[in-house]
Amino acid sequence: MIGASAAIPLLACWLLSALRDTVPNTTTAITLVLPVVAAAATGIRPAGMVAALAAAAGFDYFLTEPLHQFRIADPADLQTAVLLLVVGAAVSELANWGRRQQARASREQGYLDGLLRAAGAVAAGSATASEVINLVAEQVTTVLHIDACRFDAATTFGGPELTADGIVTRNGHALDVARRGLPTDGTIALKVRSGGTVYGHFLLTAATRTSRPSPSQLRVAVMLADQVGAALAESKIN
Repeated sequence: MIGASAAIPLLACWLLSALRDTVPNTTTAITLVLPVVAAAATGIRPAGMVAALAAAAGFDYFLTEPLHQFRIADPADLQTAVLLLVVGAAVSELANWGRRQQARASREQGYLDGLLRAAGAVAAGSATASEVINLVAEQVTTVLHIDACRFDAATTFGGPELTADGIVTRNGHALDVARRGLPTDGTIALKVRSGGTVYGHFLLTAATRTSRPSPSQLRVAVMLADQVGAALAESKIN
């Protein structure tokens, strides 16, 4: 893909050189942005940058005086070549930014889908408390990118805790999860509660890899645990 990203703009410059006497270089430069956009659209960041460099180099070599030399005599052509490189690089970065935003939106939709599944199971009463616990444990593991999540009916637990505010604390002090990741030296407790009553904890394990969930991911995990609390509260009533 990287090779094609370099070859296509160069080939385009060679073909456009046949029209050099009839097509202004500024128009040619705009045309050369197209293969850069196509390379950037692949989602491979180096591909877009390589295409931008190849387009600028091909413009210099095939389309500016002196021909077939990497030297530009006309200041206007030099400005066009520089602008071609800058615009190509900017387009490449914008395309990659768009793809990152799309991937982020897709992940957040996945988190929401998991939350809605758990909430739906509780609201419909179509799943037992045990089934809701298993569903939520699976969703929390996925959302936080951790090794495991298991439920413990104990209502007290010492050690790191994921609070209702979506903050990970140890001995009452907030941990910098964004920089250091989740603790790997033990389990992290996430209370399962409903109406102020604690029904147990999810114990989160992130021992084999560093996981740095975002604040929104941590809050989703808390909301998922709350669905289990609602299911256990309902089972106590019934």
